[in-house]
Amino acid sequence: MLAPMAHTLWIATRKGLFVLRAGTARRSWTLSGPQFLGHIIHHVVQDPRKPRVLLMAAKTGHLGPTVFRSHDHGRSWQEAAQPPAFRKAGAGEEVRAVERVFWLTAGHASEPGTWYAGSSPAGLFRSGDGGDHWEPVSGFNDHPLRPTWAALGTPDGAFLHSILVDPRDPQHLYIGISIGGVFESTDAGRSWSPLNEGIAADFLPDPTVPFGHDPHCVVQHPLQPERLYQQNHCGIYRLDRPQRRWQRIGDAMPRKIGDVGFPIVLHPTDPDTAWVMPMDGQTVWPRTSVGGKPAIYCTANAGKSWRRLDRGLPRSQAWFTVLRQAMCADSHARTGLYFGTTGGDVWASSNAGESWRCIARHLPEIYAVTHAA
Repeated sequence: MLAPMAHTLWIATRKGLFVLRAGTARRSWTLSGPQFLGHIIHHVVQDPRKPRVLLMAAKTGHLGPTVFRSHDHGRSWQEAAQPPAFRKAGAGEEVRAVERVFWLTAGHASEPGTWYAGSSPAGLFRSGDGGDHWEPVSGFNDHPLRPTWAALGTPDGAFLHSILVDPRDPQHLYIGISIGGVFESTDAGRSWSPLNEGIAADFLPDPTVPFGHDPHCVVQHPLQPERLYQQNHCGIYRLDRPQRRWQRIGDAMPRKIGDVGFPIVLHPTDPDTAWVMPMDGQTVWPRTSVGGKPAIYCTANAGKSWRRLDRGLPRSQAWFTVLRQAMCADSHARTGLYFGTTGGDVWASSNAGESWRCIARHLPEIYAVTHAA
């Protein structure tokens, strides 16, 4: 008989990679690491097609922005032979260089060697050999409107993130750009179109523009791929394709809490259930838990209503910031939820957010928390 499957959390931080492991009951977690101590780790993703394989987006002091691969559950790593890079600029063209490899997404199940990467400045890259060699996706990177689509940047730069591959069709892709918006391709990245109708853009002179928005995180439900959710700089939204107009489901959040934040996480089997971590969205954008009282909010009806979940979390003077990649769920029968803070703490719930406990403290600033079986 096979041994019970354990749970692993990969913790990407500003100063290295850490790992938390637990048995099937998820009662006791063991912290190990760091690997790559001192290097910036932006994202770690397990390959759902080959669970022993992991890819890691990193920025190392001596190698710069790159991708590492592991074929043994993260025990050892090898740098990509050809990391993501923009093509060489021609005469009179804009010169671009990858500053950060920010996001990683495994390709379609029918394309076992395919991976996608998003960068800062906003660029899209594809690998066909398991992440060893990367090529720019010219349909986006060289699109004549790309400089307009991604003309603005966040205070921390411009990012291409939330790369989504439709599980029904490997040619159907979505991407998010901060700042730029959500874009869609139906031909494997050769052409793109904005998908931002209904999204507020309060920071722009014309809030009805077709692009220039700031999606923080966009997710697609694996069992109902026509259902998309988005946590945006200007609210929480849902889109049910083939519709093109997003609905602001964050309007149902309590007014004193608002609907601004970074991450949004979906239930693995229920397309109507999602969790968010609201943050203070007042004019100066402090990006901390509202009133210093952190809480997760859950909807079980696709955004018609939201419920506060804060049992076990600090009641006051806890100014958490949770970034877009720093919250995730597992696939346990009783869904586990996890988030990491920029203050270096990792919190876990083994009952879909009903109660919480801290399972790691005093880590470096956390950029991403991802679950792997």
